Amino acid sequence: MNRRVVITGCAAITPIGHGKADIVRAMQNGVSGVKPLRSDGLLTDYIHSGVYGTVDYPIEYEFKRSHRKTMGPVSYYACQVAKEALAESGLDTAFITSGRMGVAFGSIHGSPSVQRQIYQVFFDATGARLTSVGAVDYLKSMVHTTAVNITRMFGITGRVISSSTACTTSSQSIGFGYEAVKFGLQDAMLCGGADEYDTTTVAVFDNLLACSTDYNDRPHLTPRPFDQHRDGLVVGEGAGAVILEEYESAKRRGAPILGEVIGFSCNNNGGDLILPNKDGIMQTIRLGLDNAQVPPEAIDFISAHATATKMGDVIEAMAMAEIYGKGPRVTGLKSYMGHTMAACGVIETIQTLYMMQEGFIAPTLNLETVDERCNGVRHVQQLLEAPIRLAAVQNFAFGGVNTCLILKRAGE
Repeated sequence: MNRRVVITGCAAITPIGHGKADIVRAMQNGVSGVKPLRSDGLLTDYIHSGVYGTVDYPIEYEFKRSHRKTMGPVSYYACQVAKEALAESGLDTAFITSGRMGVAFGSIHGSPSVQRQIYQVFFDATGARLTSVGAVDYLKSMVHTTAVNITRMFGITGRVISSSTACTTSSQSIGFGYEAVKFGLQDAMLCGGADEYDTTTVAVFDNLLACSTDYNDRPHLTPRPFDQHRDGLVVGEGAGAVILEEYESAKRRGAPILGEVIGFSCNNNGGDLILPNKDGIMQTIRLGLDNAQVPPEAIDFISAHATATKMGDVIEAMAMAEIYGKGPRVTGLKSYMGHTMAACGVIETIQTLYMMQEGFIAPTLNLETVDERCNGVRHVQQLLEAPIRLAAVQNFAFGGVNTCLILKRAGE
């Protein structure tokens, strides 16, 4: 069985907006979602980086109390985008709860804010009692909290996949969902990822000297993917969800078809757990193209992983140059909102879908002078009115995990 897989719903909460109108407006007008890092009264005194991709607007959550009690902040994000994506898809409750639909959704490490509260109880010198740890705190903080809270809220009884591979979490989720539908294991999958605001993630990358520090007083000027003056990544928060569905089923019920997933690949570098690897990235790209059965010259646009680290951008640019040359246009979408961690793959997929639908290509924000080592690809530095028929979304993670998704515009 080898079925077509289309996207019939999507939703995102990002530092540049909640919903298509806000996100498209930000991309077309060069609006950054990077803000000053909020003090937490603990870690921020020791962190050099002072910037964060922040969701700083109110969100109306209309969840039942029975559902809220097992949800930390990361699950609030996840369930909200799941709710919106399901609503757009038009799938009815009978289908959603039939077992024919599954969930592939993840985060980096559950809810760190809840985890921190638990640790404080155990290490509190004042002798706080163990009973101050809530009965459901584990359910809020466990790694698969986003996936299972989604299944509980919407009554989804199909398979559950909860990837937790750092920066490739949600791109893997989409890929695994695509394979489940393509090969008839499920008729639909709700896929995505989420991460919440927390300074522990910043501290980790800060200790690795990977965070941006030169623009603390000018947050909107960082990150700067591929730019000569980039100085590291910016941690961000957010969530995204897409509904993947078998094409014939979606067509029969008159569902909105937003785009199509036609290829997916995932591999590992088999070596260093931190530095990206050119050969590993190139293999992933080639495997993705092979899976989609399209040649490199057919790709119109690439959403690059492009975290704005000093070596990561160079290695990715060299890998793309060797396979694509200066064919497809390339944008680093993290320039608008920082690195949203587990959510980055799905958010960048949704941004790419929006550009496909609206006929434009957003530039890489803050890319003023291209690093000569990154100059082998066709960077987008100004807003373009241009069609995207086929696009690649690339993401790479700690541990040497690489992914590539190939998307096709609806109606092609």
